[in-house]
Order: sequence, then C-alpha cells, then structure tokens
Amino acid sequence: MIKSVKPIFVVLVFSSLISFSFIEKKDPTEKLVPGDETPMPVLEFEKQSLNLRADDGKYTLLSFWAGYDAMSRMKNAELCHALQNTDRIKMISVSMDRYESVFRAAVEQDGLESALCCIETGGKSSEIFKEFGLRDGFANYLIDSDGMIVAKNVTAEELTSYLN
Repeated sequence: MIKSVKPIFVVLVFSSLISFSFIEKKDPTEKLVPGDETPMPVLEFEKQSLNLRADDGKYTLLSFWAGYDAMSRMKNAELCHALQNTDRIKMISVSMDRYESVFRAAVEQDGLESALCCIETGGKSSEIFKEFGLRDGFANYLIDSDGMIVAKNVTAEELTSYLN
C-alpha cells in the first residue's frame, strides 16, 4: 500500500506546482489599482496640488509621461486628442521631465493644450512618482467624481466606452 501511495503523492505535488504557475498574480510593486482612492498629488515644480475631482457623473484622466519616453509621450498625445471634443472627461497631463524646456518643446510638438499640461521636474525622485508607484513606461489613471480609480492604463479606444 505504501508503494502505491508514493507515486500518487509525487503526481499530486507535481500537478499542484504546475497549476500554481498558471495563477495570475497581482504585481506586488503595483501601488494603486482600480478601486483605490486617489492620493491628492502636489507638484514640486509649482508647489501646487492637483485637483483630481471632477463634477458629478464626470471623470478625470491623470496621465503621466516624459519627453524622453517615446511610448508614454505617444499614449499621452493620443489620449489628449481623443478627449478634445468632450467635457465628460477632464484630462490632466503630468510630464516627469527634469527640464522645463524639454517639456515645453514636447507639448508644442505634440499639439497639446498647454493649460492641461503640468510638469514635475523632480522626475523619478519626486514624491508624486513614488506616491503613484510609477515606473518606466509611466501610467494613466481614470478617476471618478468621488476620487476613486476606475481604470488604469486606459487607451484612447477604451475611453470611448466610458463616454457612452
């Protein structure tokens, strides 16, 4: 009887190990996820806090990007242009560039509305970078009128579903 239990035990352990490898795990370094309350960030460059609260029934899209990160810059520009003709989602675009001249050039080249763009010259060492748990590639957050994160890293196409 003991001889027949041993192979069964080995098979059970082996199959358990395999099944654990298919379980999707949350990234333990991910700081803010949908359902979390959004912190109220303060930009060190201008010593101003960002008002992320939208009117009832509306959203705020907080997008982080940098001029040196082509992918985040492209995503930010796409989002800005997708929201040009709506008032249901207010966008706040935060550049993590260290130099204001780089930020200004990127805003102009990408055809962004400068009133919606802010700069955080502290870059990766800034408090806002740490507070939002940003990494290379940056992120964006869709926030409801109560200050709760509804979605993270939305695309321009996904925004259409929130508008409908």
